[in-house]
Amino acid sequence: MSRATVRERLRYWFDNTMAKGTGALIGWLALLSVTLILAVSGLVLWLTPGEVNAHEGWTGVLWMTLMRALSPGKIASDTGTAPFLGLMLVASLGGIFIVSILVGVLSTGLKGKIEELRKGRSRIIESGHTVILGWSEQVFTIVSELVKAHASQRGSVIAILADMDKPAMEDAIRTRVGDTGKTRLVCRTGRPTEPADLDLMNLDAARSVVVLSPQSEEPDAHVIKTLLALAKRAGDHPPVVAAIAASGNMAAARLAGGPGVHLVDSVDTVSRLIVQSSRQSGMSVVCMDLLNFDGGEIYLRSDPALAGQPYGKTLGAYASATVIGLRTAGGVMLNPPMDTLLGTSDQIIVIAQDDSLIRLAGDAAAIDEEHIRDHERARPGPGRTLLLGWNARAAQIVRYLDGYVPAGSVLDVASDHPGAGDGLVGLHNLTVSVKDCETTDRYALESLEVGLYQHVIVLSDDRHHPHHADTRTLMTLLQLRDMQATLGERYSIVSEMHDENNRTLAEVTEADDIVISDTVVGLLLAQLAESPHLSEVFGYLFDSRGSEIYPRPADDYVTGGAPVAFPTVVEAARRRGETAIGYRLAAGSGEAPHFGVVLNPDRSRLVVLGPGDSVIVLAER
Repeated sequence: MSRATVRERLRYWFDNTMAKGTGALIGWLALLSVTLILAVSGLVLWLTPGEVNAHEGWTGVLWMTLMRALSPGKIASDTGTAPFLGLMLVASLGGIFIVSILVGVLSTGLKGKIEELRKGRSRIIESGHTVILGWSEQVFTIVSELVKAHASQRGSVIAILADMDKPAMEDAIRTRVGDTGKTRLVCRTGRPTEPADLDLMNLDAARSVVVLSPQSEEPDAHVIKTLLALAKRAGDHPPVVAAIAASGNMAAARLAGGPGVHLVDSVDTVSRLIVQSSRQSGMSVVCMDLLNFDGGEIYLRSDPALAGQPYGKTLGAYASATVIGLRTAGGVMLNPPMDTLLGTSDQIIVIAQDDSLIRLAGDAAAIDEEHIRDHERARPGPGRTLLLGWNARAAQIVRYLDGYVPAGSVLDVASDHPGAGDGLVGLHNLTVSVKDCETTDRYALESLEVGLYQHVIVLSDDRHHPHHADTRTLMTLLQLRDMQATLGERYSIVSEMHDENNRTLAEVTEADDIVISDTVVGLLLAQLAESPHLSEVFGYLFDSRGSEIYPRPADDYVTGGAPVAFPTVVEAARRRGETAIGYRLAAGSGEAPHFGVVLNPDRSRLVVLGPGDSVIVLAER
């Protein structure tokens, strides 16, 4: 290989200096300006010595040349000999060239600096803030819920790091969430998988970190890489909450995040909620009300005064809180056996409006024995369920449904999705058949004879954009409602959607339950971000093992039409081995935001429960 020439070395050196940015360019222009001024001034001293005396010597010539280089218009007022005027013209022409380049360099450099400031690349100087890494539809739910949770706290901060333009993030949240009250929002542009960008968020002083699953191909790979970056960084590690889209990636995510990470299985959670809602009308509304920060929240309480008492007796121990379970050394138990004794180190799990309102009742509440009903609940027999549509979680929904229904039940899948019916192996209680059907077509739906089914589940088609998929779901729901009205048929309808804003539109269809998948996951992430220690409680709540939430007919528990206090309802449920946590009034089922659900009711207030009303209990299947 030949040796570099002197010219090549000089060119290489020059290129390296130019690559140093705006400062280096200005330096070269300054050097060029000095060279031009000295060269022109030297020629004036040599070629026109008479002009030197007329312009106050050599210092005057230097100043005149400098002014012509910086302000070429001054040459119009010059007088003197032709060589002198020619040299001033050269200085002016060189000045035009240099000043033009300088303006361009400064403009480009200033624009770049403004863009950098616009993106938000400065390090956050906050403490006790909640950090959200990534961007998805769930970010609006999480921010909205955290704003509610921090409504009484001055100076709370939510910091978001995402690979988006900072003003775009702020505008989107301002549009979808609105006023954030006392909570400040700080956005930064960066990649959550890059350690240098993570340093912008001051994670050492953060209260908790939420990692969102992006709306892209292989979202879990992005989440797992972010968890690795968080685990490997130096300094303090706040609790981390992350959403995983595929159940098969949970083990890898847990390994990547370490013991400090709390994972939410998005597909599993939504699938279980859809199945539970299809069997128990109103289930999704109850869960949404329990997960949001509008009403009652879940707290862990230690009360040594209750140690040694059976769980059943603690159900009436609090004046303004509802007991739902225990946390022992062996783990969380919701609705444990009524004779379970409370240990000295055990914690009681309660629902309350606020932690400061949880206090022991002075006296046991009066129980109205004459209104307690001892009605044996009949076990449902085999039924028929229609599944309209198909998506990536449909097979998991069918497997969970197989675990809920009695043997001999029938499931018909109607969809034009090419993968409809795939992965349905090892079912024990369901007999499944697949039919090709365009689920938005009225005549295709009528050919299914929907009236033969007790339950209908409408799934969102993942082949389409979420907004378009919701539009198709609304079309299907409207067709089903019209068919019910025209043919006089009645069957429960559970629908899956993506956007919470479509719930209002879907209310026209009078579907029994509408599961907003992104909202459910967002609410759960917000709860865990605020209270990471509740991860075990929510994990138990959405697990098919143990007790689950059931809205059951109120007349199975108390006399219909008679005014009763909630402690009487709690006692009626206790005698069945169940824990009552509230009720749902049919008259308010269409009224947002609670849709008739009342959790942790006022103990002293009388309520009349009639036909269509439900008592919400934690019970075994």
